[in-house]
Order: sequence, then C-alpha cells, then structure tokens
Amino acid sequence: MNQTTPIAPEAVRYIKLGAGGSFARSSLDHGELQLGYHEVPHDLCAAGDWDGVLGYFTGIRRTAGKAKDSMREVQDFYTLGSDCLWITFADGLLWWGFAEASVTWLGTDHNRSASRTRRMIGGWRCTDILGAPLRMNDLTTRLTQVANYRGTICAVRAKDYLLRKINAVEEPIVAVATSARAAMLTSARQMIAELHWADFEIMVDLIFARGGWQRTSVLGGTMADIDLLIEQPTIGEVASVQVKSRASQAVLDEHMSYFAASGLTRTFFVCHSPDGSLSTGGASGLHLWTGEHLADVAVKSGLFEWLMDRVG
Repeated sequence: MNQTTPIAPEAVRYIKLGAGGSFARSSLDHGELQLGYHEVPHDLCAAGDWDGVLGYFTGIRRTAGKAKDSMREVQDFYTLGSDCLWITFADGLLWWGFAEASVTWLGTDHNRSASRTRRMIGGWRCTDILGAPLRMNDLTTRLTQVANYRGTICAVRAKDYLLRKINAVEEPIVAVATSARAAMLTSARQMIAELHWADFEIMVDLIFARGGWQRTSVLGGTMADIDLLIEQPTIGEVASVQVKSRASQAVLDEHMSYFAASGLTRTFFVCHSPDGSLSTGGASGLHLWTGEHLADVAVKSGLFEWLMDRVG
C-alpha cells in the first residue's frame, strides 16, 4: 500500500492489546496484532469450529452473553481478512493498520504477552496518509470512546469519521465552518478599516483586556512614543502598545528604535491600514498586528458583534 493511497477497508475493528494495554508496546514494536485468550484451543479456532469455541467459553462458567462475546472476538481475530482495518490507542495516539490473514500460535504459556499473533502489513501507523500525527486529543470522543470497551475486539461505530481522519479528508461540517470563518475574517478586516481612530483605540484596548492584560496608562494619553502601557499581572510582564490607523515603514522603524531603548521586553504595533508592507526585520519581542492577523485577533477576542455595532 502506497503511503498516500486512501484506504477503503471492508471491515473495521478496535482491538485492546492486552488487559490495560499490556500487549501494546510489544505489538507496536514488533508490528503484530496480538491476542490473549491463552486458554482457548488453537485447533478449534483454526478449524473454524466456533460452536466448539462457544462451548468452551460456556463450559468455564461464563454467562451466555459473555461466552458469545468472547467467541465473537476470537472468531474476528481468526477470520477477518487482510482487508480489515485494525485500530488501537497507545501513547496518546491512534494506531492503525492491516494484518496478514494467517494466525501464528504461540502456545498457552501465560508468561508470554500473547497466545497468538497476526503480522501487520507494513507495521502499525499513527499518522494519516499525509504524515500528520493522529493524536487522541484531536479526535472526537465519538471515536475515542471505543477505547473504553470492556472486552477485547469490537466494531467501530464512528467508521466514516475514522476513515476521513486516516485519509486526511476534511470533515464536511468543518469545511463549511472554515468557509464561514474566512468570510467572517474578511468582514472583520473591512469593518476595522472603517473604524474612527478613537473607536480603533478602544477596540485594541478591549483585545488586551480580554487577553488578561491590564492597562497601566491612560488610553491615548500624552506619551509620545506609545499609546498604552499594559501589564500581565500573573507574570508581572509590562509591554507597550502603539496604535495607528495608518503607518508607513518609517513610522514602524521609529517605534522599533523607541522599543530598543525602552528596556521593555515586549511591544505591540497595531495598524489596520498600513502604507505598503510592514516588516519588523525579525526583531525579538515586537509583535506586528495588521490586516488579516489583526482581524483574526479581534474575532478570537469576541469582538465581531462589537464591530458590527460600531460601524452599523
């Protein structure tokens, strides 16, 4: 299978690699699908005598339901072909792969991590087909909740979602939301450009206030080189802010000179309509907010409706 080829499995199963994931490290390192059930006779399974396997589980005084579930798990391990997608969770990641059809019997020694294995085709993978890590924290609980299954092997209800994540296909609803957000940012940028300079200063003040910064100077006061001094109380950091409706590179350069001599470690230069492209030259501690980035900060700060009210 080519690394970037989308997958289209005939079946999908989750497997818990040992009690509490005790087989996980060995399975991942050796590229194997491992199963316990040491007491279940391999010859019955290899012969496809599932009534016999069910009778075995019933005979060890499992309830009828548990006996049937256990038989089904072992049957899936033996009979699902190489077109079955297997998934598991370990190290905070989703792992997936396909296994060769043949089952290797290791024996009934409980000191072994497993009693039988299937070789993974190309090993286990924990990235999508484009190489992006499949972190559990980035996945919906609709999928990750399968890890709470109390048995060993089960079907995956969120199959379609799982395949989209592995195949690096954007969720349809996310695609719609992405388009809507892009339109929102465009509108926010246009509304910011329409603000009166006094309203623009208020917007910038609100952004920092909602970000946990406290103003320590008068907004739009008499300081020649800056419009605001702000402090982050949790860490005691003080920063300066220069707010400009319009600014050229020369104006930014003047602010950079002030900042270099100020003794501060952070400053923000905020401009909604720069004259040409502005550059900080990679200056450390200097944050330039213009155009799309400024609109993004305003939207993330919950100011979209505020902008609508101010320009409406």
